Order: sequence, then C-alpha cells, then structure tokens
Amino acid sequence: MSRDALLVQSLERGLRVLEAWGDERQHLSLAEVAARAGIDKSAAQRFTHTLERCGYLEKDDRTRRYGLGKKVLERSYAYLRTNPLVEVATPVLVELRRICGQHVKLSLFDDTTVIYAIRQQSDRETFAASIVGRRLPVQLTAGGRAMLAALPDATVADILGRANMIMLTPRTQRDRAVIHDDIRAIRAVGYAMLEEQCLLGEIVVAAAVLDADARPVAAVHIAGSLGQWTRPDFERQFAGLALEAANSLSRSAACHDAA
Repeated sequence: MSRDALLVQSLERGLRVLEAWGDERQHLSLAEVAARAGIDKSAAQRFTHTLERCGYLEKDDRTRRYGLGKKVLERSYAYLRTNPLVEVATPVLVELRRICGQHVKLSLFDDTTVIYAIRQQSDRETFAASIVGRRLPVQLTAGGRAMLAALPDATVADILGRANMIMLTPRTQRDRAVIHDDIRAIRAVGYAMLEEQCLLGEIVVAAAVLDADARPVAAVHIAGSLGQWTRPDFERQFAGLALEAANSLSRSAACHDAA
C-alpha cells in the first residue's frame, strides 16, 4: 500500500474513533473505543492519545476513560458560523419562534438522515431535544419527509431502503410502503405533519427548503404538544407559517447559489 493510501486509511480510522461516542455514553474505555471503531486496542490507544493531545478527547484520570473534548464543540461552532444557510435562517427562526410561541428548528438534509442545526426552544423542552447536532433517520421527522417529497419516487425508495427503521415511540411508523405513500401525499400540500414519531405527545409540521435546482437542503419545523393542540388546529395555525419561512429560505438559498 502506498504512503498516501496509508495516510488516508489512518485518517479514516481516527475519524471512526471520534465517531465512537454516541448519545448514550459520555465516557468510554479503550476496549469500548476499539470495539466501536473496529480497530484493535493498541491502535485505539494510539488514536485516543493523539486526539487527547489535540483537544478532541478528554481523559478522566480517575476512571481512565475518555470523553469528547471541547475542540469538537469548537469545530461545530465553526461549521454553523460558516454555513450560509444557517446564518440566513437564524433570524428567520428567531422571528418564527416569537410569532408562533412553539419550538422551531432547522434540520439539514444528509441522505438517510437529518441533523438539527438550529433549535429555538419552547417552554416545554427536554435537554436532548433542545440542543443542536442531533441526527435522526430522515423518515422519522416531519422535515425529513417534507424534504423527501421534493425528490423523485425512485430516489425516495432508495433512501428509505437504506434508512435505519428504528422505533423511538410506540407510534413510530416503520412500514416503508406506508411512509412512501405519506411522502406522496405531502407533495400535494407542500408540508408534512407527524405525531409522536420521535417523542410521545409531540406534533410537528414542517416544510422543505430547496436550493436553486429545487433540491432539498433543509427544512423548517414547528413542534407543539398534543396536550395543547389537536391536529386540525395545529395544522391550521402553523402549516402556513412553516411554508412561508421555508419558501423565504429557499429564495435565499437560490440567490446564494446564483452568486
């Protein structure tokens, strides 16, 4: 193997080490890092030592376990600060939150998943639901389905075929055919509505943000509580607002692409 190929392989393994940390555990042992990254323990030790030295991991001297370092958060800031859509969308979502009084968020499209880049909290918020960076399977979210509705059926079928059909609530829909039928129906109205797919008691309406080539790049979500709203009332009150915000950002995205 060439030197360049070895360097690329080493970089890939180092990134897999960083990706070993998920939602459920804050600190991992070397053996856990090795297992999750698919490398042996000695390699895990070398990579964790280097990443710790660079600030991307932090070691608990008492337990000798590793957690993510503050440099990871710094890189997240750099991404959000330099993403033109996030920059344009931030004041739009702040104003949307002021108008509707609900939880509003912007998700970014990433093939079989979405990742949240902006979250404006409501008064009823859990910790995990209130921070950016959460990644979810695309079909579980109203924004994800709204973005899928902007794609051809063949592309939707391919994405759904590869998507992780996890179950987050007793009401989570995992039947790909039913989900695809819902996506077709979304095309007729321009927005998606879902209830309790990711969180019990939650209702969400969302609309897709499109680039200059009419490709989905993001979605605007408005989320509320089923304890406060019926589906017809929530739809009547907020679907138009989600569409208006998404269409405004689509125009901004198109202008940026043209520039």
